Amino acid sequence: MRTVGIRELKAHLSGILRDVQSGETVLVTDRGRVIARLSSPALQETGMTAVELGLARLQSAGALRVAENPPPPYGDSPVRSAPGTARILLDEGRDES
Repeated sequence: MRTVGIRELKAHLSGILRDVQSGETVLVTDRGRVIARLSSPALQETGMTAVELGLARLQSAGALRVAENPPPPYGDSPVRSAPGTARILLDEGRDES
């Protein structure tokens, strides 16, 4: 757990918030007295499981690249033909009538 003064917090807010997002807790002080605690939301607040939260932290740190969802499987073809049509077409293409 790290402590930062208000002046340092204002000067380095983006970096400190990135650290908090990756799981670090930062205590903010005013003249040496702790006045606030910055931490990422608790699991209950995010609705994420511990594994999902861990993966999200790795992804935000750039240590993990999440795969895209696979494409849906092929469905039935909208084209309908009589049974045996494919064989007839193939035989015609091979000149095996």
